[in-house]
Amino acid sequence: MAPELNVRYGTGRFFRRKGLNMHVRRGDLVQVISGADRGKQGRVLKVDHKHDRIKVEGIRIATRHVKPAAGKPGSIDKREAYIPSCKVMPIDPGTGKPTRVYMREVDGKRVRVGKSGQVIESQPAAQS
Repeated sequence: MAPELNVRYGTGRFFRRKGLNMHVRRGDLVQVISGADRGKQGRVLKVDHKHDRIKVEGIRIATRHVKPAAGKPGSIDKREAYIPSCKVMPIDPGTGKPTRVYMREVDGKRVRVGKSGQVIESQPAAQS
């Protein structure tokens, strides 16, 4: 493969450009569908398009040990860690259940729609 294509698309086997059309956005209410936190719900705090990963409020809490610095004591912090975006599904505002996302044109704008037909709106998430 040509070197300029490596730079543009990466050296992965299928040359897929990740994260361009991710089904979740910052501020979405999502439910975890697999893993240790299965069934839990939370708002998306951050989206990492490059690695197809997201941070969800209250999901996958990791413990971080912080070394003491000049004038600051050391501590043990608990914070959210990234999870793969394929492990969550947005909550449909009409049914309150996890749903797949479809793109539809409403009033000349492309919007995300759930199975019930209601538009999925992103709410602002608290910054962590």
